[in-house]
Amino acid sequence: MNRLAGLKKKNFFSDGLAIFKILPFLLASLLFSSCSELEKPQTEPYYAETSPPAKQEFRWSNGKMPKTFDPAMASAPPETDVIRAIFDGLTDTDPKTLEATPAIAEKWTSSDDLKTWTFTLRKDAKWSNNKPVTASDFVTSWKRAGTMAVPVPRRDLLQNIVGIDVKPETAAPPAEEPGIFPDPLRPAVPQGPNANSNTTPITRSTQPLLPGTEQGATPTGTTAAESEKKADAEPKIGVEAVDDHTLKVTLKNPDKQFPRLVANPVFRPVFGDGSAFHGEKLKADIVTNGAFRITSVGTDGITLDRSENYWNSAAVKLERVKFVPKDSAEQALAAYRAGELEAVTNADFEPLALKLLEPYEDFRRTTHSALNLYEFNIERPPFNDLRVREALAISIERERLTEGEMEGASRPALSLLPFEEPSQPKLVQDVEKAKKLLAEAGFPAGEGFPAIKLMINRNDAQQRIARSVLKMWKQNLNVDGALDVRETDQIDSARKTGDFDILRRGVVLPTSDETANMLAIFLPESKDAETEIALPGSEVLGIPQNPVSASPEDTPAAGRDDKQPTADTGGEDTLILTDEEGMQKLYVIPLYFPTSYSLVKSYVQGFDINALDAPSLKDVRIDTNWQPKKPRSES
Repeated sequence: MNRLAGLKKKNFFSDGLAIFKILPFLLASLLFSSCSELEKPQTEPYYAETSPPAKQEFRWSNGKMPKTFDPAMASAPPETDVIRAIFDGLTDTDPKTLEATPAIAEKWTSSDDLKTWTFTLRKDAKWSNNKPVTASDFVTSWKRAGTMAVPVPRRDLLQNIVGIDVKPETAAPPAEEPGIFPDPLRPAVPQGPNANSNTTPITRSTQPLLPGTEQGATPTGTTAAESEKKADAEPKIGVEAVDDHTLKVTLKNPDKQFPRLVANPVFRPVFGDGSAFHGEKLKADIVTNGAFRITSVGTDGITLDRSENYWNSAAVKLERVKFVPKDSAEQALAAYRAGELEAVTNADFEPLALKLLEPYEDFRRTTHSALNLYEFNIERPPFNDLRVREALAISIERERLTEGEMEGASRPALSLLPFEEPSQPKLVQDVEKAKKLLAEAGFPAGEGFPAIKLMINRNDAQQRIARSVLKMWKQNLNVDGALDVRETDQIDSARKTGDFDILRRGVVLPTSDETANMLAIFLPESKDAETEIALPGSEVLGIPQNPVSASPEDTPAAGRDDKQPTADTGGEDTLILTDEEGMQKLYVIPLYFPTSYSLVKSYVQGFDINALDAPSLKDVRIDTNWQPKKPRSES
């Protein structure tokens, strides 16, 4: 019995040892078997895997068909994308760094006070008709953009140049007149349920070149002597052709980044008097000076070929660019997946589509150069106290707004500009400091603080955000508030008359030039860029669709202890010209920057999407040897 028990015991330990030795292999076998049975379908790394074309041809869907090729009338894609390709300016924008790079101007200098800039133009720059590009072309074109009687979308960018009045003198003609085309101030860019359908027609054929002239003709009933006398009486514009290859520009206020500003399409010269842009139809035979020239315009899109006359043609790799218009994001997405497109930008993707596209390597999300903000009425106590403004600003948790209310479709604004992260952001939430500031201002624990009326437009996303902000103010500072929901024109009127506590604005910033952006945000009489274009995701940005143009006399400035900057004060010290100054004064509370989206085939090199939505085609090339990665396996 004992012997049998011993044998059994021995066998038990022997068998147990054997089982112990093979256990890892058994577990591994079971694991692999289970993984094989439960394995998920393999995930492709790209939304659309397509073999690269054999030639250097780039097919790009950037919205619907452009409305104009006129640089003065372009405010947003698809117009600006085409204009950057066919017209060269003094400078261009580096798509990665957003710094100014040489274009027609090979170098530039400034005066010590940063008010006078001198650009030296390259001598080998030519128009597509083989005529040289000269400094006079810039003078004529900038004067034209600054004085056209129709609303010029980006005329506000010229407002810092001496002698240029950015306010339009003449309203757009009624829609019944012949020869009209949809207003590019608000192009029908988005293709989703949030798209803007309102347009204001403008007559191309009646666009005057300069005040009182039509294609350079002497005004009817005016003698040459009278015209000369009138010209002498008009203010001089600070744009001068010193000689054929030297352009001097005089500014009202110093601008250390002015070369960045003049890269914007509105500053790109046109050939002659601009009459080539008159009429209803887009013309393929216009004279251009860019890296590409127009070869055809049709219902299927616009075709550009590399320009032989371009001064740096040898460095341009693409032989052909096709702009392929699509009426909706769904159509663009289908064409991209089918291999008919190399890139899709400026498409209003639905939230569900964005979530599905997020994992793919050819999908890109980019911070957009637009700012959603709350503006204080600093005429009205207690908002004329900086301590109060700062307390309200730093009691907001912006990350909760962007990740919660907007589901990650934006980036917290810790400063006024989205181009680089501040080294020491002032607007990080600090509830304890906010409480202390409010107490120092005479409102300990919020006692005695008047109920805030937060004025916003009728936009679901903006109302959700505003409710969240009011809740934070109540929880963190014991400050009460209520929504004041208005129509856009009512908000515009309230801002002009000063009849508000705090109101919401959205400003689109079409340049990386700091001075121009500060003037756009703070000068009451400059038109907000938010009124001029609609962006993909405009539901989140909450962009109003009606123009606003408040003049200095509409904005009371007398009797302030803490003055809002105005153009008619005449003193530079009253103007906010830097992000740092703006954050010190806190006349507005920056909330968030929206984001834009794109799809770009992996075999496309040099097509860099940036905050300005200003990709350059000059450095784009097709990698004809590109090979796709193997699918990712999710086991």
